[in-house]
Amino acid sequence: MDRLTEMEAFATVVDQGGFTDAAKKMGISKSAVSKHVSALEARLGARLLNRTTRRVSPTEIGLAYYDRARRVLNDAGEADALVTSMQSAPSGLLRISVATDFGVNLLSPVLGDFLQEYPDITVNMVLNNRYVELISEGFDMAIRIGELEDSTLRARKLTDTAKRMIGAPEYFQKYGHPQKIDDLNDHKLLHYSNQSSANVWRISAPSGEKRQVRTAGWLTVNDGQSLLNAAVSGLGIAYLPSFLYAEAMRKGLVEDAIPELPQETLGIYAVYPPGRFTQPKVRAFIDFLTRTFADKGPENW
Repeated sequence: MDRLTEMEAFATVVDQGGFTDAAKKMGISKSAVSKHVSALEARLGARLLNRTTRRVSPTEIGLAYYDRARRVLNDAGEADALVTSMQSAPSGLLRISVATDFGVNLLSPVLGDFLQEYPDITVNMVLNNRYVELISEGFDMAIRIGELEDSTLRARKLTDTAKRMIGAPEYFQKYGHPQKIDDLNDHKLLHYSNQSSANVWRISAPSGEKRQVRTAGWLTVNDGQSLLNAAVSGLGIAYLPSFLYAEAMRKGLVEDAIPELPQETLGIYAVYPPGRFTQPKVRAFIDFLTRTFADKGPENW
């Protein structure tokens, strides 16, 4: 006989308190339930149930076996549900956390295409510039840029972005180009307000050494697009990702402050909670983003 069927018959007898109710629960005859349990006891060489004319109860060995058997049966049920879920059409509420700059400039324009492709999914995109705890704050996934801090999360790389110090040609005509990192101390810097790094730029020197530039900025704001606008207006030098400045650079509105410095490249990742399988709605969105950004790269935005 099938081992799982024997275990299910035994566990159902314990749950229901007798063979008659177990048979009704399983949709088979009482004699079939009895045969499954007897076959299980014979195979194990142990009596699992105390049988009287009035009631059925597990023996001490039977109770211990029940605990393990119930776990196995629950896992088997979850496995069946997993297969059904993974074959079903993606649906339900998808809650996403994403940095404001990326969400406004890159995700918002393509969300309509995703929702047209998956009409049974609804999206709640939360724009913020802080590190969120996915599980405790109820997010299905997040888009993160740069080094991933939480190694317990699952991650899929979508593409890369470059990061440069940029300013308007008019600014450099007036104040000159900085020739080296230390020269930035004499320039007007436009800072992105971020509590974790304050007004600090971490820059790679030509030697590969990581340098920190810490100086008061002429403007500090928590929005990258606003910093780009300020740089285009000639207010100073901003340190921004290429998905923000690429178009302005193509139009000649901004240029590289110190072209001799190594290019900084940051990965852009979809991250989601660990687990045995990925929810269809999450998998569908990540696959969509992978296709959408397939032709993007550090400077190709």
